[in-house]
Amino acid sequence: MRRYIGKLFDAFRKGDLVLLLLCAVTTIFGLLAIASTTNANAAGPMRYILVQTGAAVAGVVAYVFFSSFDTEFFSEHRPLLTFFNIFMLLLLIPFGTDLNTGNKSWLDFPFLPFDIQPAEVCKISFVLVMASVMASRQNSISSPLSIGHIILTMGIVVGLNLLVSKDMGVSLIFVFITFGMVLTGGVSFFWFAVVIAILLLGGPLAWEFILSEKQQNRIMVLFDPSLDPNGIGSRYHTVRALRSLTGGGLTGQGLFQGNRTQTRGALFAQHTDFIFAAIGEELGFIGCAVVLLLLIAIILRVIWVGNRSTDYLRKMVCYGTASALIFQVVINIGMCIGVMPVIGLTLPFISYGGSSIITLYAMLGLV
Repeated sequence: MRRYIGKLFDAFRKGDLVLLLLCAVTTIFGLLAIASTTNANAAGPMRYILVQTGAAVAGVVAYVFFSSFDTEFFSEHRPLLTFFNIFMLLLLIPFGTDLNTGNKSWLDFPFLPFDIQPAEVCKISFVLVMASVMASRQNSISSPLSIGHIILTMGIVVGLNLLVSKDMGVSLIFVFITFGMVLTGGVSFFWFAVVIAILLLGGPLAWEFILSEKQQNRIMVLFDPSLDPNGIGSRYHTVRALRSLTGGGLTGQGLFQGNRTQTRGALFAQHTDFIFAAIGEELGFIGCAVVLLLLIAIILRVIWVGNRSTDYLRKMVCYGTASALIFQVVINIGMCIGVMPVIGLTLPFISYGGSSIITLYAMLGLV
């Protein structure tokens, strides 16, 4: 027994307790927001609170577990991690469900009381695989062979997830993780110029043949005020989110007191995608500022750890994790204030979602 207690203590010692504390405080804030945003549901908030609390506890366990492993261990098993990503995404074919979102992004196993989002789980292994690929080629990171390897690694996950789930939002997370790691990993800016040129040339084709009319409209409303001016079509969710967000003023209407938040159906996905808007209504600008400060503190801590590391592999793990967090925060809050298209991404540690919060803790355990 003493030996196991010693191992547990050693795992906590290895982990970044400051980072863990920041995550725990943000999670508690998120639980309060989830309790309020699900209060108007017919079944009440208790189920959501219990699931999120259980997931948070499992997340802390995952944090400690991944903190106890050397990153080299995962790097040495890169083929297995790649296979794991492919296997998890392929499970969506027989067991996938869309939960009325239009994207077949969740696994619905009949023997489990909850659903699993495999793309969220794959974020952990994807960061590890990409970091391993880049570390193995760090001496020639800008060579065509290295760039090809990086693109292939990203393309397998992004392409498979798009093919199986049709979830553009989650797929873009993997793209941004790759971008952040490549940007900080020493790749020549020549390749960034090449990518920009490809996007400029291929953008019109992607717009015409890849994006659906619904996705096109969600982007166009950001630039064309005349498109859906009444907010009954493509601008519908953004208009409602803005009304909630700005309805709280400086201090908010009060927790469990928001006009729209406490009216069932008034604000779409108010406990997940648009929870930031609900926080703005009930806790005002001050509540939104607290959320932003907590998330920024977590991101800066991850970057700080990466900067202190003298090992390239470990740096890339930190920068990949920070990239994933930055992308989700910017997109989610951008959706709520009407400057980003609605693509269905949750706010880290705040939004309801068991798969998401366990994955976040595990990724930060690696950091």
